[in-house]
Amino acid sequence: MYSLPTNSQIKIGMTVLIESKYDQGTGKLTEGIVAEKLTPGEYHPYGIMVRLDDGTKGRVKEIPGESS
Repeated sequence: MYSLPTNSQIKIGMTVLIESKYDQGTGKLTEGIVAEKLTPGEYHPYGIMVRLDDGTKGRVKEIPGESS
């Protein structure tokens, strides 16, 4: 299992891959740009919750271009 990105690694305006609530458990990831971070803590066992610029909410699973 790879480690999930922490809150400090995620920046507003960066591109991330999230698992939306609707895709939970399917393994489908959605790419988008972070508009808002919703998880206050540094780490969450399922990933930091964010809202993308298109309004989609989900947990960050990967940051493209960064090796986990």
